[in-house]
Amino acid sequence: MRETPIGRRRFVTGAAAAALVTGAAGPAAAAEPIGGNLPDFHQLLKDELDFPLAWGRSPVRDFGAWRRTARAKVEELLLVDGQRDVPYAPEYASPAQGDGYRRELVTLSLTRYERVRGALLTPDGPGPFPAVLLLHDHGAKFDIGKEKFVRPWYDDTRLASAEAWAAKYFTGRFVGDELARRGYAVLCLDAYGWGDRGPVAYDQQQALASNFYNLGSSLAGLTAREDARAAAFLAGLDRVDARRVAAVGFSMGAYRAWQTAALSDHVAAAVSVCWMTGLREMMVPGNNTLRGQSSYYMLHPGLARHLDIPDVASIAAPRPMYFLDGADDTLFTSEGVEAAYARMRAVWRSRKAGDRLRTETWPGLGHVFVEPMQDAVLDWLDATL
Repeated sequence: MRETPIGRRRFVTGAAAAALVTGAAGPAAAAEPIGGNLPDFHQLLKDELDFPLAWGRSPVRDFGAWRRTARAKVEELLLVDGQRDVPYAPEYASPAQGDGYRRELVTLSLTRYERVRGALLTPDGPGPFPAVLLLHDHGAKFDIGKEKFVRPWYDDTRLASAEAWAAKYFTGRFVGDELARRGYAVLCLDAYGWGDRGPVAYDQQQALASNFYNLGSSLAGLTAREDARAAAFLAGLDRVDARRVAAVGFSMGAYRAWQTAALSDHVAAAVSVCWMTGLREMMVPGNNTLRGQSSYYMLHPGLARHLDIPDVASIAAPRPMYFLDGADDTLFTSEGVEAAYARMRAVWRSRKAGDRLRTETWPGLGHVFVEPMQDAVLDWLDATL
C-alpha cells in the first residue's frame, strides 16, 4: 500500500486481492448461496437478542440518562477513540464558481491517522448558512466517493464516472450541488476506501476489516468517528449556522446519517434514504447482508447484544429525522423496515415529539434516491432548518 501527498491509497486488486481474501481455500467459498452463510443454529442466536439497553427495556427511566448510557455503549464498541484533541488543520484548494455557490476542495485531519479530502460548497452571500453533511453510499463502486453527491469540477475521469452514477440512482442530479443552489453549505468527504482514499476492491473488504480488528480497531468504528468529527468541523465553520446542521445520506450513507445524529450533538436533523431495518428481520436467508464484505462498514462487534438498529438511531431523539425507503428495495424486507419505523415512532412519541419523526415507504421504488424523493427531502430540510 502506497500513499501519495494527497493521501490516495492503492489497494490490492484482481487475483492478488482474491488470494488475500480466500486464502488457500480459493474462491469457491464465495460461490456459496447467501443463506448458507448463516450458522445452522442462527435462529437460536436470534432468539437470544432481546436488546436490553433499548429505551423502554432499559432499567434507566430518565431519557437524558438513557441517551448518555446508550451512546456510551455504542462509542465503547466503535473501538476507535473520539479524536477530539486532533486539530482539523484544514487546507483549501481548487476553488471554482458554481451556479450561485462557491466550490472548494478541503483536506483535513478527522483523526490522527491521516488526512482526508472532501468537497465543500458555499452559497453566494454573507451567511451564516444552514449546512448539510452529505454521506455517500457504498454501491460497490469505489473509484468515486464524494463525487457521488458533488459534481467534480477538478477531474474529468471522475466526472464521467460520477455522471453515470447520478444517472443510475439520482435521476442525473448531483444532490450536493442542488443543496448549495438552495442556500445550504455542503460538506462531503471520502470514506475510507473510496475516491482519494481508495479504490478498495469489493472482495478485499473482509480482509481489510479483519486486519482492523487484528490491530485493535474497527473499519466501521473509524467511519463512525470520522463522520461525527466531520459534523463538528462543518458546524464550526464561520460560514455555517451551527444550530442548523443536518446529516443526509443514501444507502450506506443513510446508515451513516442516522448514526452520526446518534453520536454527535452537532447534528440538528438527519435524513436517511434507504437504510433502516430491524436486525432480526435483516438476518434472514437471502438477505444481502449475509454476504459479509460491504457489511463491515456498518458492523460494530457486540452491539446487537445491547441495542437493535432503530434503537441506535433513537439516541438522536427527539431531534427531527426523516426516513425514506423504497417499497421494492430488495436489500431490506418490508417487515424489517416497518418494525424499525414502529420502534422509532414509539420512542419519539414517548418524548411528545411524534411530529418530529417522518417515516415513509415509497411505492414502486427500489434502492434509489430519485428526484421526487430529493424534492421531498429538500422541502423537509427547508421547513426543519
